[in-house]
Amino acid sequence: MEPVHTEPVSTEQVAAFRRFNRYFTRRIGALDDHYLGQDRPLGEARLLFEIGDGVSLRELRSRLGLDAGYLSRMAKALEAQGMVRVTVHPDDNRLRMVALTPAGQVELKEQQRRANALVAHLLGGLTDTQRADLTEAMTTTRRLLRLAAITVDLVDGASADARACLDAYADDIDERFPEGFDKSDLVRADEVSGDAGAFFVAYEEDRPVGCGALRRLGPGVGEIRHVWVHPDARRLGLARRILDALEREGRRRGFDVVRLDTHATLSEAQAMYRACGYTEIARYDDNVYASHWFEKRLG
Repeated sequence: MEPVHTEPVSTEQVAAFRRFNRYFTRRIGALDDHYLGQDRPLGEARLLFEIGDGVSLRELRSRLGLDAGYLSRMAKALEAQGMVRVTVHPDDNRLRMVALTPAGQVELKEQQRRANALVAHLLGGLTDTQRADLTEAMTTTRRLLRLAAITVDLVDGASADARACLDAYADDIDERFPEGFDKSDLVRADEVSGDAGAFFVAYEEDRPVGCGALRRLGPGVGEIRHVWVHPDARRLGLARRILDALEREGRRRGFDVVRLDTHATLSEAQAMYRACGYTEIARYDDNVYASHWFEKRLG
């Protein structure tokens, strides 16, 4: 796994994070066995919310990051209370489904009412400007926490996750390029594996959400290819994280410079490359999709 920062985290930053966490969990009642004044702790209340119109226990495990045994015990407890109904999927007897009963739907509706009232009460003590500031701060906090939790890992260029990311990348740009995109122009696995190059995949909770490739062009020269982020993970700063991982790998391999090209329609990519220290250069390849070429010296 690639490190996500280049400088150590200070003790003050750790203390501030933990201090905020203690305050927030206490303020919203997360420590109370009767969350929002109802007869259950936060864990069970959250599970009712996530079940919604019905879902598989497998999906809940993935969505909430819960241990299978712990989730099963909570589901059984809610079933015993008449809040949920656990069944077997009609087309797959290995898959257990869980849905709210009418009683569970009533409780969830009341839970939502109380949660909204709690938030309205908290925000009621602030001015409109302060509420806007708080909302913006929470949005930034969520974005940065998501980014912090994503890992950018070196994988084999022939791995299933690498090829799945490249397929998604190709489908994405095929829609954006006026002339379309031919998947045969994707890098080959042997070009981005072993001594020839490297392939990185970004993971959010074990789900691939981005990628980037590095291949050797010549002595001391590398080329960055196919930097891509899933639409659900965009505007987090993840593309820069992937680019940074590729540059560090280039330095490790002894490259003095890395180059890349991009399409005329990808204006956001061009802006990112310039902001990250890349300078535009003359054409260096015969890529039919490229209209801008960049390079960066690796200090």
